Amino acid sequence: MSAPPIRATYALVDHHGRAVTEATYRGSWQLVQFGFTHCRVVCPRALAKLDSALEQAPALLGGSAPVVALYVTVDPERDTPEVMRAFLADAHPRFTGLTGSAAQVQDAAAAFRVFARPRRDGSDQIRHTAITYLLDPDGRPAHHWPDTADAATIAADLARLTTPHPVT
Repeated sequence: MSAPPIRATYALVDHHGRAVTEATYRGSWQLVQFGFTHCRVVCPRALAKLDSALEQAPALLGGSAPVVALYVTVDPERDTPEVMRAFLADAHPRFTGLTGSAAQVQDAAAAFRVFARPRRDGSDQIRHTAITYLLDPDGRPAHHWPDTADAATIAADLARLTTPHPVT
């Protein structure tokens, strides 16, 4: 599966309040998931699946180019750095939460071609693209997975994509 045509750029704030861009994580593979902390079904399922994929491939986390898991909010008004930190610390400590102003989050979503809109039914839920992206250590799009991909598939793809291939 080839990577979608995305710019893969962002200027946000991590869940510790530090300004970050895609260049902050250069030298690491970036596993990028968009979502929000108040999501009831899709986002928790996606994060659990990605946790499982990373657990199935633990060597990926400590290699010469480690995998950095990033959770980018589509709900910056509620998902402050403090909210993101508390949400991720207990259930998904491998992830770094990214947020920012509404304009910064909209720019990041547009760069990744992520659709995000509040539901029209009056709930506090947000409809959004459910794709996981992988950026290579140079910050270039390398792969993506639809929400239907399972943890084993993602783990196998991560192992294949992030393992250096000998030059012959």
